[in-house]
Amino acid sequence: MRVGSQRLIFDGGTGLRVLGQALLAEMPVTAHMFFTHSHWDHIQGFPFFAPAFVPINTFNIYGAIAPNGSTIEQRLNDQMLHPNFPVPLQVMGAKLNFIDLTIGESIYLEDDLVIETALLNHPGEAVGYRVSWKGYTTAYVTDTEHFPDRLDENVLKLARNANVLIYDATYTDEEYYSPKSSKVGWGHSTWQEAVKVAQAAGVQKLVIFHHDPLHNDDFMDKIGENVADAFPNSLIAREGLSLQLIPPLKNIATSEK
Repeated sequence: MRVGSQRLIFDGGTGLRVLGQALLAEMPVTAHMFFTHSHWDHIQGFPFFAPAFVPINTFNIYGAIAPNGSTIEQRLNDQMLHPNFPVPLQVMGAKLNFIDLTIGESIYLEDDLVIETALLNHPGEAVGYRVSWKGYTTAYVTDTEHFPDRLDENVLKLARNANVLIYDATYTDEEYYSPKSSKVGWGHSTWQEAVKVAQAAGVQKLVIFHHDPLHNDDFMDKIGENVADAFPNSLIAREGLSLQLIPPLKNIATSEK
């Protein structure tokens, strides 16, 4: 995410390797990395993040302390220990600044950029983020399970009047409540619940993501149609998707002349 002069990276799954290859052409790189939690699908790309091995780069890495007391630095370090990985985290040559978050606190960066945090309903805990800058807001709500009898106030707080809500919709309601293979308690939500949150919070655009790997393209296309029927300004996240909330600064300057 590019916000003003700042570069924000959320989580470090397999896509982080692809991002890293692209950033090699832009070095030196300074970025802020925000981890929601440390389940493997959110951290397993970090050991393959090439810019972290280059000394001229700087990464400020944020994460909450886990229920077992481990910091985000400890957890990223541990996944790179033998026999899991050939080289340790200490081989990374970039400047890595690890910052422990207290869930519920806000982070203030340059350019009047504010990142708010809230606890999500997920096994082992997860953090949701709300990024605000110059009147624009994006909410990143991954790995959260809805409540059966009410909307999650923490999620609503993150999503309130957001320009974009990125929401965990791993399952459909039919899959989630399936009598044969229920997903209740697995820590994820549905696209139907995403629509409820978006409507209640006054969200402008809803982005469905964190797809179940068992869902093929045809299945996702059908979900996209269903979501669009219920919430027209919506889309299904896909690899390489890019959204622009404001026009390039040069266009703004031109329009003001």
